[in-house]
Amino acid sequence: CARRKRPDRIPLRSLAVITMPAIQLSNLTKTFGTKLAVDRLAMTIDEGSLLGLIGPNGAGKTTTIRMIMSIIFPDSGTISVLGKASAIESKDLIGYLPEERGVYKKMKVGAFLTYIARLKSVPEAEVQTRVRAWLDRVALADTYKKRCEELSKGMQQKVQFIASVIHQPRLGILDEPFSGLDPVNARLLTREIRGLRERGTTILFSTHQMRTAEDLCDRVVLIHRGEKVLAEPLASILRRFDPRTVLAEPAQDHAAAEGAIGRVPGVQSCGWNEAAKALQVRLAEGTDPQAGLRDVLAAAPMRRVELRRTTLDEVFVQLVGGDADVLGQEEVGGD
Repeated sequence: CARRKRPDRIPLRSLAVITMPAIQLSNLTKTFGTKLAVDRLAMTIDEGSLLGLIGPNGAGKTTTIRMIMSIIFPDSGTISVLGKASAIESKDLIGYLPEERGVYKKMKVGAFLTYIARLKSVPEAEVQTRVRAWLDRVALADTYKKRCEELSKGMQQKVQFIASVIHQPRLGILDEPFSGLDPVNARLLTREIRGLRERGTTILFSTHQMRTAEDLCDRVVLIHRGEKVLAEPLASILRRFDPRTVLAEPAQDHAAAEGAIGRVPGVQSCGWNEAAKALQVRLAEGTDPQAGLRDVLAAAPMRRVELRRTTLDEVFVQLVGGDADVLGQEEVGGD
């Protein structure tokens, strides 16, 4: 009988590389009694990206993260984490920093991190090198032999951050990692999160601090009352929402200049911004920003007038209006 012809081999380099999203949520819904915490949330996080899940306290951020981590389960919808139906199936590839901070307070810092590293299957020959290197990177080198309970709250938070990433996870999920940190340590943690991303870790972190998200993210998902309001690269968000805030530094008495600017057509509000040492002028919707600049400059003698870049806070105000006053408050409970 005739020999069956073998199909031609396809060179590997001609095959398309198929990558799965690191996280994919579809129509995720969760209620607690009569409260709808998350409402049909859909979200995709690509491998290698750094995404901020942002929104005010109570928006549903922590509930979403707990569902991703299989700590709680959705009423409906589907979750995929690193190609699996549950984070439990990929737990050794995930680094998780929960909203509720906690270390073994009676253990010494070095012993605690050594224990966690071994638990996360870090090769024994690398454990001490990683522990000491991480402590040095977050300015805690001298705490190796101190008990965790001897450290300040901010120091304990940095130790727990190390514990969540010491095994070089493929996916890092950080719930409000900056809450409670002073500006110096917040900058330090920002640097380390960027470093993780540069080394290939996909990062999802939640925050209610919009400025932090602006400094760190390349893409954000904004949720409000459990619903997705916005999901875009940060750069396109800031381009799409027209800036409507002008900073004007009067050459003389700012009270007189404030009164004059307040009478300019197209000015919605005007008040002194102590941090900027200038009048902050909010232009009414529909006002051309360039025309607004010229009118403000003509209203009174000025040292400088500039159009301030749109911020995520302002985007939030445009999208959800009066609820914007909850932004920037300290976290006081789960959401």
